[in-house]
Amino acid sequence: MGDIAERVRPNQVVSFRYVLRLPDGKEIDRSGDEPLAYLHGHGGIVPGLEVELEGKSVGEKFEVKVAPADAYGNLQQNSTKTYPKSSFPKNVTVGMQFAVEGERGQTVPVWIREVKSDRVVVDRNHPLAGKTLHFSVEVVGIRAPLPEELAHGHVHGPGDHHHH
Repeated sequence: MGDIAERVRPNQVVSFRYVLRLPDGKEIDRSGDEPLAYLHGHGGIVPGLEVELEGKSVGEKFEVKVAPADAYGNLQQNSTKTYPKSSFPKNVTVGMQFAVEGERGQTVPVWIREVKSDRVVVDRNHPLAGKTLHFSVEVVGIRAPLPEELAHGHVHGPGDHHHH
């Protein structure tokens, strides 16, 4: 295998371990037992992290700070809407994600912000919108994608977390 195949580049399946912290140092996510695998260049992870992974090789460890615009976006104003609680499953809880129909018939992801006795408040902002993210990353694997992974634009099988 030549050096070019051992570096992160578009259309390679990249596996990495990570710890995600907010600017105050609070840990909010980590990869766990299995590394996260994604298809590089297909938008499967936040753009700012994907840019930083470009050109890295297996075994490299690095820290990266990703601005909101390169992560989950800046906070949108007037982003909440209230719906009757009866429109949601009985087990609806704060933090759940749903898809609603937008004004032009498009699918819009929303997150549950509040659950009241008779109504639910949803927000178009991702819970991490407006936040600078601090990643500690270790690249653990790079491989060629399977034909169906390339066709679908994401990884299949073990380590596939479907972060779309």
